[in-house]
Amino acid sequence: MPFPIPTSVAAVDLGSNSFHMIICSLMNGKLQTVDRLKEMVRLAAGLDQNRNLEPATQERALACLERFGQRIRNFPPHSVAIVGTNTLRIARNSQQFINKAEKALGHPIHIISGIEEARLIYQGVAHSLGSDANNRFVMDIGGSSTEYIIGREDVAHIKESLNMGCVTVSQAFFKSGKINKKAFRNAMLFAEHHLEPFQDTFNRKQWDEAIGASGSLKAVSNVLQTSGWSNNGITMAGLDALVEHLLKLNDIAEIDFPALSIERRPVFIGAVAIVYATFKTLNIEQMTVADGALREGLVYDLLGRIYNHDIRGQTCELITARYHTDRRHSEQLKATLRYMAEQLNDHPSFADNPATLQFLEWAADLHEIGFEIAHSQYHKHSAYIIENGDLAGFSKQDQLLLASLVRSHRKKFKACRFEDLPMPWRQHAPIMAILFRLATLLHRNRHSPRPDFKLNVEDRDIRIDFPQGWLEQAPLTDADLRKEMLYLKESRFNLIFDQC
Repeated sequence: MPFPIPTSVAAVDLGSNSFHMIICSLMNGKLQTVDRLKEMVRLAAGLDQNRNLEPATQERALACLERFGQRIRNFPPHSVAIVGTNTLRIARNSQQFINKAEKALGHPIHIISGIEEARLIYQGVAHSLGSDANNRFVMDIGGSSTEYIIGREDVAHIKESLNMGCVTVSQAFFKSGKINKKAFRNAMLFAEHHLEPFQDTFNRKQWDEAIGASGSLKAVSNVLQTSGWSNNGITMAGLDALVEHLLKLNDIAEIDFPALSIERRPVFIGAVAIVYATFKTLNIEQMTVADGALREGLVYDLLGRIYNHDIRGQTCELITARYHTDRRHSEQLKATLRYMAEQLNDHPSFADNPATLQFLEWAADLHEIGFEIAHSQYHKHSAYIIENGDLAGFSKQDQLLLASLVRSHRKKFKACRFEDLPMPWRQHAPIMAILFRLATLLHRNRHSPRPDFKLNVEDRDIRIDFPQGWLEQAPLTDADLRKEMLYLKESRFNLIFDQC
């Protein structure tokens, strides 16, 4: 059964510089912001040489999340979206931290790709600005990544995420806090080097207006305007004046603008270097700054899921069209999976969790996309594309679950493939995969109708009872089921089948 529509929703953005939370009331499909929390945790600064999050940084971050958790811990699970960005993408011990963070928040954390981050940022910006037929260029400087997007109205068409941010650039080129022309020039060159491959893609000729998102660009805009260097957001002339002023200073500690918070001062010069390099490389003259960003995009994405406009379903449709899959066969599989789910609605894998069936149906949509690469071992090709592709709306954990289901839907069954999944999927995925295997086995013919079988799952025993005489009329299916018994037995699952 679908979840009831919540009265409040929350989104949490675990950024590389700051952690943000937004809470909105939800009534008749309309959102009203009721609370915002932000703490500058500077997660990216806590990565050691081996790309591990240092204990002190983890403690600081977890203390912040305990405070966030107090506000949202009792929210229904389907009313909260929490994502981690670049630092949690690259940290070697990120899962260790995530396990602690999820306990502090009381909700699961999803790690998203840079491209998915860019999509959500654009979504947040577009909703904050309203409908506009212009092509928008959107830029967002985070702690360790910078996103560039071109879109129209509420759809992002071109998305890139580059590994440079205000924290990482400030740390790399102004380590001791000293400011000089050489360090700033090197920081500029670093940013220009990252942006150079996309110079034509995002050049001024490709869009009508430039929009900035995130605290870094808001800070630059505020400093320019309060200092009298711009009266209209961020301008090239204003940046020239700002850079000239900064290069007269000797140390980051001397940066003292009334419009700049004390917490942001240590990473301000890194942000300036990135935005200055971007303006020069892409021939930008002026940029306004929007209120919306990643967390607002998350809220609207969550709203889509609540009201059955899940972007993930649209993504699956686009992928199946691109890879020319057999849609009729997928619909057969989905009908059989729904038939199974109805019989297992009290099983732990399905009880109170409609997402289980949702993921099985997406697996049915995508399991044959690997045919476009090669028919031999196509399930491995399908799984690779799913796990490593840029799938709008899906987190890295979502993609790993889908890839595991697709990889396991035929040939040998290895329960160890599910060990890297987060809970509760680590517990439920083996049964989900077995059900998917059985559905594909029963539809191997692709034309024969599904028999009205009875299904029961208890612990590691899966029992199917077919109509009397059906197996005699389907000797190939009977043989496949006997082979499946052996596959599952290797992972200590028991498949039992008989006739009513």
